[in-house]
Amino acid sequence: MSPPRSRSSPRRRPAAGQARGDATRARLLTCAHAQFLRRGYHATSMRAIAQAAGVAVGGIYNHFANKEEIFAAVLDAYHPYHVIFPALEQTQGETVEEFVRNAMTHFKAAAAGIERDLVPLMFVELVEFQGRHLRDMVRRLIPTILVFVQRFGRRKGKLRRVSQLAMMRTLISLLVGYLVTESVLKDTPLLPGDRMGQFDDMIDIYLHGIAAAEA
Repeated sequence: MSPPRSRSSPRRRPAAGQARGDATRARLLTCAHAQFLRRGYHATSMRAIAQAAGVAVGGIYNHFANKEEIFAAVLDAYHPYHVIFPALEQTQGETVEEFVRNAMTHFKAAAAGIERDLVPLMFVELVEFQGRHLRDMVRRLIPTILVFVQRFGRRKGKLRRVSQLAMMRTLISLLVGYLVTESVLKDTPLLPGDRMGQFDDMIDIYLHGIAAAEA
C-alpha cells in the first residue's frame, strides 16, 4: 500500500514539475548545441533537436517558441561570460599594469578550450542574424564590463586621457580577437612558438601600444 499523502504534498508538485521542466530545457539546449555544431543552423530541425533530447516534438514548444529562440538560448548558455566575469571579479593588483595582467591571466584560464565551440556559434550568429542576439547580450553586460574598467582608475599608475568606453571596446576586441585567432590558427604553422608568450605580448600591446618610446 502506498503511503498516505500529506496535506502539503500538492505544494511539492509545482517544485517537482519545475525541476523536471528545467532539466528538460537544459537537455534540449545541450542537444541543440551539439546539433548546431554538427549540422549548422539551417540543417538542424526542431524535430532533430527533440529526438536527440528524447522529447516529443510538441513538447519542445513548451520551452521555446521556435528554432531561433533555441539558438539564442544556446548562444547565451555556452557564452564564456558565465565563467569569465566571475574570474575577472577576483582580480587584484596594486598597479594598473599588474591588475590588467592578472585579469588577463584569469581570463585565459577561464576561457581555456571554449573557443572550439564558441567561435562557430558566433559566426552563425553574425551570418544568420546579423549579430542581433549578441547585441542584446552586450547591452546586458556593458554595466558589468564598465565596472571592471573603472577599477583601473583605483590602481597606482597614470592612465591616459582615454574614454572608459574606448578602454572597454579595446579590451573586448582583445579578448574576442584572442578567442577567434586561437580557434582558427592554433593548429597551423601560422601561429608557431610560445602561444603564452604571444598572449603576454597582446596584453603588453593593450597596455602600451606598439610604438617604442622615443629617446
